[in-house]
Amino acid sequence: MSAAPVSTVEPRVAERFRAERGEPVTGFEPLLGGHSGLTYRVTTDRARYVVKAVPDGRTPIGRHDMLRQARIMRALADTAVPVPRIVLEDADQPAWFAMELVPGESLEPVLDDPAVEPELAAARMRRVADVLPLLHDVDPARITDPGETLTPADELARWARTMNAVPPDLVAGGQHLLDLLARDIPAPIDPVLVHGDYRLGNILCAGTEPAALIDWEIWSVGDPRVELGWFLVFTDGGNFPGVGRAVPGLPTAAELVERYREKRALPGDLTWFDALGRLKMAAIMGHNLRRHREGRHHDPDQEKLPATIDRLIATGTALLAR
Repeated sequence: MSAAPVSTVEPRVAERFRAERGEPVTGFEPLLGGHSGLTYRVTTDRARYVVKAVPDGRTPIGRHDMLRQARIMRALADTAVPVPRIVLEDADQPAWFAMELVPGESLEPVLDDPAVEPELAAARMRRVADVLPLLHDVDPARITDPGETLTPADELARWARTMNAVPPDLVAGGQHLLDLLARDIPAPIDPVLVHGDYRLGNILCAGTEPAALIDWEIWSVGDPRVELGWFLVFTDGGNFPGVGRAVPGLPTAAELVERYREKRALPGDLTWFDALGRLKMAAIMGHNLRRHREGRHHDPDQEKLPATIDRLIATGTALLAR
């Protein structure tokens, strides 16, 4: 979500808020932090909102399809899953939507700054583990045009492409881990709605309580175990040497899985999905490091990633070698 010119979006947002909601826009501020779209904080004479827009010149597909994000949040508005309320959409290009600004913090305890007090971080992690089965209980049939259903094999193929696009010296051992994963791919189970990047960094919390699940760029219908395996990567700061931190008292992966299973049945062992989550993170970090070293996105902090990439690949490999 880079700071791009707002000339094509700002006047359209202001006109729609005035015409359809009777709210004059008094502030329009770019927000930074991601790469999938443009995000703005909008202030009117009544309230504050967040606007997400397709970047100028980008095709509105995949991560850049803002109206697809709005569609899933609208569909979840009357469920137990906390999501921001959508207030406006504009399909003209570049498309955008506006949602209520939900107060709260979205901080990953083992990665983000400022650091979250350990007791608070632990309480939040337990509560978001309680929310995940609520999402997976939503009937996918209520979503219009959800797209292709992704199996564990599909997920592995997707992240293999990402890993294979990274120079091998940046992801040493990555191919071996891919081979181990491909050797015994679990059969799919009944598909569910998945967020795609479910973790505390994408959940606004008010105190200990999850107030809104945000950043729906890669939602799909898929295997719930893939989502849970990704979430578990963030339970241990030891997975991120050089870039993360140890947080005492965080619930273990086993505890979080048990909390999930108290609300929703989950068959089988999760070892393969735990290893897949580590491979995914290693592939993403390898991709980001490659972009930095090629000069495509200069960020010296990316040079801190090799130790974490090595750790994720090594621990994922160890899980499958048992």
